[in-house]
Amino acid sequence: MKTINVPLPDKLGMEVDNYVKSGWFTDEAELMRTALQEFIRHNRLKLMEQFMKEDIEWALKVKAGKK
Repeated sequence: MKTINVPLPDKLGMEVDNYVKSGWFTDEAELMRTALQEFIRHNRLKLMEQFMKEDIEWALKVKAGKK
């Protein structure tokens, strides 16, 4: 398993502590894993759409150059 050490601004660190202390997460690591999973899930579609758009633009340029 990969380990990442990330310094957080004080305000964000306090938010993390509050979520753990209030029982939403068992520890900081669980919160960070969940946050990263949600970020990736949320942005995966946007990233795939961007790659598709770039591929289509490239294909159209190639096609236009062959005419």
